[in-house]
Amino acid sequence: MILLVDIGNTRIKWARFDGRRLGRSRAAVHSRWRAGEYYHRLFGPGARIEEVVVSSVAGARVNAALAAAARRAQARLLRVRVGRRGAGVTVGYLEPWRLGVDRFVAAVGAHHLFKGVPVMVVGAGTAMTLDLLDARGRHRGGAIVPSPSLMIDTLFARTHGIRRRSQGGRAGGAGLFARSTRAAVIEGARYAAAALVDRAVEEARVLLRRRPLVVLTGGEAPVVRGLLRSHCLTVPDLVLKGLAQLSQSRALKVRR
Repeated sequence: MILLVDIGNTRIKWARFDGRRLGRSRAAVHSRWRAGEYYHRLFGPGARIEEVVVSSVAGARVNAALAAAARRAQARLLRVRVGRRGAGVTVGYLEPWRLGVDRFVAAVGAHHLFKGVPVMVVGAGTAMTLDLLDARGRHRGGAIVPSPSLMIDTLFARTHGIRRRSQGGRAGGAGLFARSTRAAVIEGARYAAAALVDRAVEEARVLLRRRPLVVLTGGEAPVVRGLLRSHCLTVPDLVLKGLAQLSQSRALKVRR
């Protein structure tokens, strides 16, 4: 039995994988977790976990806590690393290791779910990332912007006038042309994120001579999806699906 773990900046997702079928995924905010919490939440009672395959962008403290939990469970901990090629995906970055591991793993998941189809993988978490893959799995590059929530938080934190005028008052309705400052910030951020995805699809159509399928994942995917004009699908556990593919590839894992 393999435990697949996707650790983002804010949230963690995990599921068990028996080599054929992905089990039910779980998710939580991990900011206050220590090694004991990782052990009890991820391992707990039930089938013995022999190996843990991890995609993590959360930093050294979180990685160390998870490693301690894996040792307590007597499971091998293996972290995915990004190389030039792996599991059918060829990374397009000039220096492959600089591509976020979560983006790489999500690309692997999308490529295997939609074989022979070009995809635009949109990860909407703390940051919003866009990665373009052609039908053969070649990563053609990507973009990174703040997620809608991060845009909103930044405006409220860095602009005195907007913050003051956004407090209290009526809701101001929905839609791009809002009637209150708070609604204008919220809707503006959401529309900006969706507009970028639609523009990226048009740029990709010119590059590939074919319109890619937009594959959304991440906690803010529903916020973006409702405003998109491009055809899209939402795959909440896309990174876990990519980890399931990569769990069979020893060349992409290193013990920590």
